Amino acid sequence: MNVVIAVLIAYLLGAVPTAYVVGRLNGINIFAVGSGNMGATNVTRALGPQWGAVVMIVDLIKGALGVLIARALNPGEDLIIATFASGVAVIVGHNWSLFATLLTGKIRGGKGAATTAGGWIVIFGHWPYLIFGPALLFIAVVISTKYVSLSVLMTGVIGAVGAVLAAFSGVIPDWYALYAVIAALLLLYRHRENIDRLRKGTERRLGERIKS
Repeated sequence: MNVVIAVLIAYLLGAVPTAYVVGRLNGINIFAVGSGNMGATNVTRALGPQWGAVVMIVDLIKGALGVLIARALNPGEDLIIATFASGVAVIVGHNWSLFATLLTGKIRGGKGAATTAGGWIVIFGHWPYLIFGPALLFIAVVISTKYVSLSVLMTGVIGAVGAVLAAFSGVIPDWYALYAVIAALLLLYRHRENIDRLRKGTERRLGERIKS
C-alpha cells in the first residue's frame, strides 16, 4: 500500500505545471508560444533565461522529491521497487499532467527532461559516474551544437546504456536499469517532433528567442 501511495504522490508532484504557471504569471500561455512545450527551454525562449532557470530548478526538485518521498515511505524491502515506480511515475506526471489537463481542457504536459534529471540524481546517487558522466555529456553537446533537445536525447540514451551495463555487472539493481531504459524511451517519445526537426535542420538552437 505504501508503494501505491508513493506512486500517486510522485505522479501528482510531477503533474505540477511549473512552466504553465510561470507563463501565466507573465501573461502568456506557454502552450501557445514557441514549440508549445511545457518546459524550461520553451520558457527561456519566451521569457528569458531567468524564468527558464526557475522552471528548470522547480522541475528538477519535483523529480527528486517524488523519489525521496517514496523512499521515506518504503525504507524496507520495498525500497527498490518503490524507487523504480515513483521514478517513472513522476516523469509520467510531468509528461501527462492532470493539473495542466484540467486547466486547459486538453491532455497536456512537458517532455520530462528536468524532472527525469531530478529523479535520476536521487536514484543513482550512490553511483556518481552514472550522474556526472551523462551531465558532462549534456554540457558538451549543448556547447558544441546549441541543441538542447539533442543533448537531452543523447544523455538519456547513453545514461540508459550505462545503467544497463552496470546492472549486468551486478553494480546496480536491475530495477534501476529498467527505470533508466523507460526514462530514455519516454524522452525519445516525447521528443519525437524534435527528432524530426533535427533531421530536417529546423530545430531551434539554444539562445534563440521567440515572440510570445
